[in-house]
Amino acid sequence: MDKVPIGLGAIGTVQAYNTVGVKTRVDGEIVKILFEEGQDVKAGDALAMIDPRPYQAQLRQQEAIRQKDQAQLNMALVDLRRYENLAKTTAISQQQLDQHRALVEQLRAQVLNDEAQIDYARTLVDYTTIRSPISGRTGIRLIDQGNIVRAVDNNSIVVITQLQPISAVFTVAASLVARNRLTLGRTDMPVIAFAADGTTRLDRGKINVVDNQVDQATGTLKLKASFPNAELRLWPGDFINGRLIVETRDKALTVPSAAVRHGPRGAGRTLIERGLAARDQVVTEGHFLLEADSRVEIVKVEPPLSPAVSRVAGEPEP
Repeated sequence: MDKVPIGLGAIGTVQAYNTVGVKTRVDGEIVKILFEEGQDVKAGDALAMIDPRPYQAQLRQQEAIRQKDQAQLNMALVDLRRYENLAKTTAISQQQLDQHRALVEQLRAQVLNDEAQIDYARTLVDYTTIRSPISGRTGIRLIDQGNIVRAVDNNSIVVITQLQPISAVFTVAASLVARNRLTLGRTDMPVIAFAADGTTRLDRGKINVVDNQVDQATGTLKLKASFPNAELRLWPGDFINGRLIVETRDKALTVPSAAVRHGPRGAGRTLIERGLAARDQVVTEGHFLLEADSRVEIVKVEPPLSPAVSRVAGEPEP
């Protein structure tokens, strides 16, 4: 009796977990390229630098404007205190006092606007250093140092692909999905990725999402899985064979696969559902000789010995 996983086969396509085309947010000349093609980068790593001098000058200009407006506000506050004292002795009218209070509020608003302009100018200066938005691996450099780039351009400087973890999308018949008690939306089902030969194991992951629509043309559903890809054996664009572990049978009865042959009811299964008990003998060779009421001789097949021990003691080597 064995613990046997029940698998559902599917063909899938590997996809990057995230793919980002890195672009500039400001206009200017690329003065430095700070990455190597094919390099692993982390989120926040500097990739390139745009000439920052025009934006630094704009920042200093905004800081000077704020300093001027702040000085005017300070003077208006001093005058406001003076007017408030004069208003107590009716030396000035209430209207004059109210007008000066409005002037103070206007200058305060101007200072707040100046601070917002400074924050914006600092952001532009920060954008002159182009950073990686995700962790991943860079591709081929698409723009060289010395080129002029603009924020409205669609051209990327480099494309970064996240490979760890990595995704795969499998296509499965909708009837099989329903039969195996999978529900639409989020899920958590083990899946094993195999190479095109169907035997080389590449990675083990989980089905995360079952699509919420059936393709009417093919009657299939898409299932999205994620794999750790610690050994980087999965690459975007690869075709893989997947085995979805839909169930695990405890104390299941199994036989060698060679003992299973096609019968009148179709193909048998290696996992025996019924019709066979534990310790029953099964045929693995010579099926074509079996007939009703025929005599059989049970021959126990021993596994072949290695050449090192198969020779009779004292027999000379060939």
